[in-house]
Amino acid sequence: MEFEHEPGRYFLTDDNGKLIAEVTYQDIDDGQNFVIDHTFVDSSLRGQGIAGKLVRAVVDEARATGKKIEPLCTFARHEFDTKAEYQDVLREPKGV
Repeated sequence: MEFEHEPGRYFLTDDNGKLIAEVTYQDIDDGQNFVIDHTFVDSSLRGQGIAGKLVRAVVDEARATGKKIEPLCTFARHEFDTKAEYQDVLREPKGV
């Protein structure tokens, strides 16, 4: 499965062009880091690990570009809390 990519977004569409999975992220810290602000997976795809793969795509991009990620959305935060291998790209919220 390959995700489509646009700046700030990895996603999947079905054969009719309907959005069926997505993670969105924004530049923060004057473009030095990312914040993941939204994940979505259509109910027809749930339980297949797709949301985790979407977050992983952003993690891979952050590693490739030397950025850190602040996981703002609930699912992304859970992924960072449970996957020790993501700690190298974790950016804690300011003030923490």
